[in-house]
Amino acid sequence: MGKLPPDKEVLKQLIRKLHQGASPEEVKEEFKEAFKDAAPTAIAQAEEELIKEGMPKEEIHRLCEVHIAAFRESLEREETLAPAGHPLHILMEEHKILLEFAAELKDLSGKMKAKSDFGSVGDEMVELRNLERQLKDSESHYIREENVLFPYLEKHGITQPPAMMWAEHDRIRELEKNLYQLLDTHESMKFQGFVKQLEESAISLAEFLSGHFSKENKILFPTSLEVVVANEWGEIRRQFDELGYPAFTPRTAMVAFGMVEPLSAKKDPPGQVLFETGILTKEEIKSLLNTLPVDITFVDKDDTVRYFSETKERIFPRTKAVIGRTVQLCHPQKSVHLVNQILEDFRAGRREVAEFWINMNDRLVYIRYFPVRDKNGEYLGCVE
Repeated sequence: MGKLPPDKEVLKQLIRKLHQGASPEEVKEEFKEAFKDAAPTAIAQAEEELIKEGMPKEEIHRLCEVHIAAFRESLEREETLAPAGHPLHILMEEHKILLEFAAELKDLSGKMKAKSDFGSVGDEMVELRNLERQLKDSESHYIREENVLFPYLEKHGITQPPAMMWAEHDRIRELEKNLYQLLDTHESMKFQGFVKQLEESAISLAEFLSGHFSKENKILFPTSLEVVVANEWGEIRRQFDELGYPAFTPRTAMVAFGMVEPLSAKKDPPGQVLFETGILTKEEIKSLLNTLPVDITFVDKDDTVRYFSETKERIFPRTKAVIGRTVQLCHPQKSVHLVNQILEDFRAGRREVAEFWINMNDRLVYIRYFPVRDKNGEYLGCVE
């Protein structure tokens, strides 16, 4: 059954009660009972309609506080979709904390309304800057969804919901950017004007986050559990860990979670090479290397030439006869000592690059050498 549209007349009655002195706690209970079947986004839309009909924003803001508080309560009571350590558990715990930040922002704007000038809100400005840092840190929350969870959903045929959520992420970024600009320019503003804009910014952000997180918690995440297969969640968590987390992510949410065997530990499919970050055919690898607009030569740990790329316009002549030749024999005798010094430095870990310019056939050529090491730091050779 679909969500019922909220009754604007009931919203008006609740606003009148607040205006007449009813406590937000009392109104919150009535609100939850009256709109238990209404989606947060629908409530926000109804509030927007009341503003268009002429109701003062300040009156609507009173109800927004109740609406946001009720939704935060529902998140606290919400049934856990997944155990601690699961990627969805981490995301949902971050949702709770981000809503707390939004509420703190709204509370601060309320406190500042009772003050007269910037000189009297020094502590509040410090708190605002702290909240700003936390919100900026939250960017990794959205990046993990966009770059790990969404691609897995798309692999299983779920394409539109992730696209819609990504668009909402961009709207969140826009709302946060407006807030940051407001804080950066506050010294050039009149105090009351700044506080009014701050309150509007805080409410807009809190309302949007409430609606967005509701969609993810109640629709996107349950769908994810249905379509993403069990052994994929370990790989998703591993990639979450690679991208990193905000400082506010609870450590209790990030306990160890069942990991899957990394791609590199599995066998190569016939005719393909399996990397940790993808699968390529041998023809694709060869064509990719030959397409790069640079000459590449690889010398192994024993100083033997093992490979060179075949770009369309080579700078140095290369023939297949050099494969298997020691690199020292590929250079004039006068420069062999330099080659040996570079390779020895690479082996010993004394340097990570050797680079220089040479004049060749009326061209200035930039040459760079890098040591090639495995994930444990063992020297495998040198790439030019």
